[in-house]
Amino acid sequence: MTPRDIEHDVVVLGGTGVDTTVYVPELPLPYRDTYHVPPVIDRIGNTGSGVALGCHALGLRVTLVDLIGEDPQGRLIRDHLGGRGVDLAWAPSEAGTSRSILLVGPDGRRLSLHDPRSAPGARLPRDLYLPALRTARHVHVSITDFCRHVYPDIPDGVTISTDLHDWDGVNPYHEDFAYASDVVFMSATALGDRRDEVMRAIAARGRASLVICTDGADGCHVLSSGEESVRPFPAQPLPGPVADSNGAGDAFVSGVLYGRLRGLPLEECVRLGGLAGAHACTSTGTHEDPITLAALLERADSGQKSGLVTNG
Repeated sequence: MTPRDIEHDVVVLGGTGVDTTVYVPELPLPYRDTYHVPPVIDRIGNTGSGVALGCHALGLRVTLVDLIGEDPQGRLIRDHLGGRGVDLAWAPSEAGTSRSILLVGPDGRRLSLHDPRSAPGARLPRDLYLPALRTARHVHVSITDFCRHVYPDIPDGVTISTDLHDWDGVNPYHEDFAYASDVVFMSATALGDRRDEVMRAIAARGRASLVICTDGADGCHVLSSGEESVRPFPAQPLPGPVADSNGAGDAFVSGVLYGRLRGLPLEECVRLGGLAGAHACTSTGTHEDPITLAALLERADSGQKSGLVTNG
């Protein structure tokens, strides 16, 4: 591809939906017939929305491609993305729009009850996503079943990322995504002492040149090509009190992708991801207030001079 062919810095495939957030007095929530809670709010949510909105807030040219329902939740998504200026290419989902119920405790931790609204045999229409893929620098693939079939259509030379979330390293559902992506994000939640083993297996069995495993307040762990050991990176300081951890992982992905697309060193990409994730933890809702490029640069520069650039 030549630069004039590029119209999208990031194309996000799948992973949008609506989150219903419920703030509860504690987690786990003991059984009781009724709890009185603060206002229950429906917001745009799910991982694809977070990566798309996060990258857009950092000045990247983004298109989100997905199946969504012709229902009130689908309208909420279309209105929100349109209001933020994020391009959306969508086709109707027979099963309706994906939804999640998020229970959030006082410390910001969450319990997600996810309804993917999947329809057996559903596929993203090729004429929906091919135009975007042909003019993309990077593609981020959400682990939605109908997205796994898109990999062969991603042009050579276009880098690919995915987020396996809380994969246990065993469930075969995630393998197509894990082994066909150049950059693999995941969470340490379900890995225990097998974390490094699973990260090395992803690199050995697939095409990944970078595997990043996030670990909450303990930061993240990084395995990059040419390195034998997994490197730990500290968490970045929070810019305020914890409000809601929803969306922190997607914000981290956005920060890392911004750094990579700007050609920054790995260490700086990881630090930007950490700063974006820390910001998300201080904002209520899932993707209501992604960090802007100006704020990210300011916070990065306040820690150390990083040499970041604001244009591609």
